[in-house]
Amino acid sequence: MRALQAAIVLAGAILACIPAARAETLVVATSTGTVNIASNFSGTDITVFGSIERDRATVSRASEYQIAVQVFGPGETVVTRRKQRGFGVWVNRDSRTYVDVPSFYAALTTGTIDQIGPPETLRRFQVGLEHLILPERSTGSPDDPAPGDPDFRAGFLRLKLHAGLYRELPGAVTFLSPTLFRATIPLPANVPVGQFRIQVGLFQEGVSLAQHTSAVVVSKTGFEQFMFDLAFTRPLLYGLGTVVLALLTGWFAGIIFRRD
Repeated sequence: MRALQAAIVLAGAILACIPAARAETLVVATSTGTVNIASNFSGTDITVFGSIERDRATVSRASEYQIAVQVFGPGETVVTRRKQRGFGVWVNRDSRTYVDVPSFYAALTTGTIDQIGPPETLRRFQVGLEHLILPERSTGSPDDPAPGDPDFRAGFLRLKLHAGLYRELPGAVTFLSPTLFRATIPLPANVPVGQFRIQVGLFQEGVSLAQHTSAVVVSKTGFEQFMFDLAFTRPLLYGLGTVVLALLTGWFAGIIFRRD
């Protein structure tokens, strides 16, 4: 018995000394780390380049790799309301508050989203609008629908899609070689400012092999940034400035269009 126990301990020590085989890893770079918004900003693109690095000990895989590139904008709180007709007019009734949801979201994949993996994998990594986590809070009214009401979620997603702030782009990730890939992320003109999280996932046969996270900052620049900062840091000065600017604009317009 003692000899058996000693053999087990010795085998465990030998296994502990053997270095673990590394799986695939992702090396990712973006075309820019900062997007500056000026008065003539009409949208832009961010290009993501990536490489799949494999260790010599990594076993060869028969099926193809799947890549998912996701962009999460800074969190925001949004209130959605349901209108109902009463006494001949439309009024707001039930509401749902979505807390700390992405102000911008894009999912770019090599193929269709269901090729990435099963629903549980998609929910875990929030791949696609159907699997995006949207924390919500009700008003507490007994007439409010239960949390997770699909009508409110569908309405919220519909508004975001219409504004161009949420989108799915299947097939937007292309392989330049068996291990090199590229994706172009379109940012609309109404993109919010703040820090954006870019999450790149490597999948195969529904299993996550590697994940990489980076950040891109979207900020205003020039006069727009000055006025934005002034509105939050010195609101009184900002209000007086806008009143003076409006008076000057009206006075100048009166001189130009004055009829003698």
